[in-house]
Amino acid sequence: MKFNFFLTFMYCFSIIGCAQTKKEITPQTYVAHKITETITIDGQANEPAWEKAKWTRDFIDIEGDKTPKYTTNVKMLWDENYYYILVKMEEPHVWADIKLHDEIIFYNNDFEIFIDPDGDTHNYYELEINALNTAWDLFIGKPYREQNNPVLNDWDYKGLKSAVSVDGTLNDPNDTDKGWTLEIALPFKDLRTAYHQDNVPRNQFWRVNFSRVNWQHDINHGAYSRKKGKDGKFLPEYNWVWSPMGVINMHEPEKWGYVYFSSNTVGDDTFTIPQDEKIKWKLYTLYRAQKAYYAKHGGYATSIDSLNASAIIIDDKKLELKLENHSMGYNITVKSPFSNKILNLKEDGKFISK
Repeated sequence: MKFNFFLTFMYCFSIIGCAQTKKEITPQTYVAHKITETITIDGQANEPAWEKAKWTRDFIDIEGDKTPKYTTNVKMLWDENYYYILVKMEEPHVWADIKLHDEIIFYNNDFEIFIDPDGDTHNYYELEINALNTAWDLFIGKPYREQNNPVLNDWDYKGLKSAVSVDGTLNDPNDTDKGWTLEIALPFKDLRTAYHQDNVPRNQFWRVNFSRVNWQHDINHGAYSRKKGKDGKFLPEYNWVWSPMGVINMHEPEKWGYVYFSSNTVGDDTFTIPQDEKIKWKLYTLYRAQKAYYAKHGGYATSIDSLNASAIIIDDKKLELKLENHSMGYNITVKSPFSNKILNLKEDGKFISK
């Protein structure tokens, strides 16, 4: 297995320092319905269940303020064994040249899936696939913004099923393609944290996001490659996503979308983001303020007022926040007026609800 960890780390590290948007980012939602029909993963998606499922809205630029050059849409379904994802991507030049599993797939045009089942922003999963159906799957212990963030590149979806179909001709610059379709089945059992765990999210939500990486290209001697600028460096890629991040960084799981796994029949698409999740968004605003404070002062703030935070109000309810410092960092806690749960955010960004 070839794997250039240094290049991957530099890619991830280089996007951490981007400035946060001042716009309010509201995550997208999607209701994935349970099916009993057998889905054959062949890239064709000709089963009636796929016909009934709804497409997501068109993908948007990762920062949330630009319309992508080509459209991207996703459908989702599930059963007791798999989380099914169908992706349709408009693309006049479908190409790929990376053929080895766990290579750095985003050096080709690719599609990427990010999943945080328990929504604590730690211990999440990433999958990247190109038009050759070459996959790179990995487990990420903490977002790259944190120190001592373990990344397990040798982690694999053991039961992953995926297939690509091209509406056109792969790697042929002599014609104009319409695009490519990616069909995926992610096994729930591969995401278990205990051997006998029942982790099928029946009538629950997961935090999920999707990213499409698209490069400008050159054609040399009949072959595609990433385009370089006059300085000899590769031109930056486009990043198109389902749920906007407000910053060029997919590794901020608190901003990902919500996929609700409904046991109801197709057509019942009711899902409302819980109020506690809105409190959580506000806590991460304070978390980023703490990081900025630490960078400036060499230590964490010891009071909420030091973070220049205005009163946090959710649906006319003012939140009583508590900031506690300790030798390793801090905890910000609040009792939810909606669920009566204690919501806690640690210095490493891990969210706990109890």
